[in-house]
Amino acid sequence: MPFTRIILAEGRSETWLAQLSNQLHRTLVDAFDVPDGDRFQVIECLPESRLISDPHYLTGIRSPLQVQFHITAGRPRSRDQKANFYRLLTQRLEESPGIRPEDVMIVVRFNSPEDWCFGNGQLYSPERV
Repeated sequence: MPFTRIILAEGRSETWLAQLSNQLHRTLVDAFDVPDGDRFQVIECLPESRLISDPHYLTGIRSPLQVQFHITAGRPRSRDQKANFYRLLTQRLEESPGIRPEDVMIVVRFNSPEDWCFGNGQLYSPERV
């Protein structure tokens, strides 16, 4: 049940954003053990001046076209699962919609089932799924 907040600079087409969203979801399903129908994303397009990051920190040269993925998931994943997910997502995003690997930043955090409400004011319960 991951929820992903995707943050990037303004100026991408709707087609480009759809490719980004689809690659993320496909990779979550393939490498992060997420059910196909479990798709929750918010895409935030901000003015370039609102994306502030060191262009050299722990990567090649990060460009103003960087994309940040902030993923909150309810079930922890192993180190290997996370490493495979990061690698595969970055590879797929390079293929389509054409994002440089240096411009992909991914942050994953985990919480508990009781931290989720999917609607109707009800606490999420894995038994109900």
